Amino acid sequence: MIGEALNLSPYLYILIPAAFLLGSIPFGLIFTRKQGVDIRATGSKNIGATNVLRSAGKMPAILTLISDLLKGAIPVFITGVVAAKITEGHQIDQFVILSHDIWEGLVGLAAVLGHMFSIFLHFRGGKGVATGFGVLIVYSPVSAFFVLIAWIAVVSITKYVSLGGIVAVCLLPLMFMLQEATMVKVIIGAVLAALITLKHSSNIRNLIAGTESRVGEK
Repeated sequence: MIGEALNLSPYLYILIPAAFLLGSIPFGLIFTRKQGVDIRATGSKNIGATNVLRSAGKMPAILTLISDLLKGAIPVFITGVVAAKITEGHQIDQFVILSHDIWEGLVGLAAVLGHMFSIFLHFRGGKGVATGFGVLIVYSPVSAFFVLIAWIAVVSITKYVSLGGIVAVCLLPLMFMLQEATMVKVIIGAVLAALITLKHSSNIRNLIAGTESRVGEK
C-alpha cells in the first residue's frame, strides 16, 4: 500500500523541492536587514524569531514568526489539497489516510529542512521550531495544540525557549501514537523531533553548562 501511495502522482514529487525552496527563504534575515542588523552576527546568530526578538525588537520578531510558520503550513496545506483531489472517489479510506500522511509528511519535512539548510545561506539556517510547528498546524492540529501547551509549560517554568522547543517536539511521536496514527506518521514525527533536537545541539551544551540565555535576557 505504501508503494501505491508513493506512485500516486508525479505532481506530488514536485511539491518536495518547492517546499524546500520556500522553507529556505530566511525571513529573519530579511526583516532585520531593514533595521541595519545582520542577525547572523548578533546574539545566538540564529535566524529564528527568538534571536530576532533579542536583536531587533518585537515587530521584526512577530513578522519572522508568522512567516516561518506559514512556510511550513502552506506547502503541507497545498499537498493535502492535491492529494485529496487525486484520491477523490477512492474506496479504501486507509489508503487515503496513508497517502496524506506520507505526502504531507514528506513535504513538511522538506520545508523544515529548507529552513535548517537554506540554499540562500550556503546551507545554513535556523532551528526549525516555528516552521515545524507550522507543518503540524496542518498535518496534525491536535498534536500542534498539545505541542504548544508543552512548549508554554516548559518555557514558563524554566524560562528557556530552546528547552521548551526540544521537550515539546520530542513528545511528538508519542502524541501520534496516542492518537493511533499510522506508523508512517509516527516515523515522520520521530524524524522531525530528531532533526530539531540535533539543530539544538549547541543549546543543549549551553543548558548543561548553565550559559543558555533565558527569556528576557539579551
